[in-house]
Amino acid sequence: MAHSQDKSSALGQGVVIFVYLAVLTVLEYFIAVTFNAVSLLLVVAVIKAALVMYYFMHVYKLNEEEHESDENSYTYKTNTNRLGLWLFLLSDAFVFAGLLVMRSNLLGLTRPHLNQVLGLVVTAVLLVSSFFMNRGETAMKYGDTKTFMNNTIITFVLGLGFLLGVVLVEWRLAAEEGLVASFGNPSVGPLGGVFYMMTGMHAFHVFTGLIFLGVVWNNARKGVYTAEKHWGVEAAAVYWHFVDLVWIFFYPALYLIGTAVK
Repeated sequence: MAHSQDKSSALGQGVVIFVYLAVLTVLEYFIAVTFNAVSLLLVVAVIKAALVMYYFMHVYKLNEEEHESDENSYTYKTNTNRLGLWLFLLSDAFVFAGLLVMRSNLLGLTRPHLNQVLGLVVTAVLLVSSFFMNRGETAMKYGDTKTFMNNTIITFVLGLGFLLGVVLVEWRLAAEEGLVASFGNPSVGPLGGVFYMMTGMHAFHVFTGLIFLGVVWNNARKGVYTAEKHWGVEAAAVYWHFVDLVWIFFYPALYLIGTAVK
């Protein structure tokens, strides 16, 4: 899968990667239900993360050679912005990594008693949203503003569906299961605190991602972006895929790994 492609090949690559991710997600669920093998679940999560980072987030672009040395050139500024964005995401990743360590230390091989079907559904919705975000970014790369805008709207709707599914539905169901966001009450335990901290922090990033999508969609409507100059679109896409990347690890950590306890 080369980096330099025509439009149809680039879109086709997105389809192939999405199919890989979908199959791996189904495999992940099967492993959890059948074997409950933590090591296998981690391997699947790492493979999914690698696919998202390389093919959807284009991490390889950090090594792209600059053809223009002028500090005022668009290429130079884009490469600098790209590095800055990835440094920000790296720092943000430490926050989520800390939450995963917290979950591991406090819960071990237990997890909250959550709705498995809902967890799989919201995960699928977020995964599909990344697929459409990739298609939108690819379209903009080839100057197809209309297709970009259409795919961005689909991404926004799916992202909003994920957010509402977690905050309005999953949080309510979790509360009905007795999960309370408290670390200090021994009678309650850390289950609720871990669950609401992890999903709450991720939901906040989804919310900011939706704002980002709205901004770049409006800019595209105004004709701001072209095939040669669309850094804002790339930045929004990378950030959105980062949100998906985080959930790749949060989903098994909250829904699949360990024994469910109330």
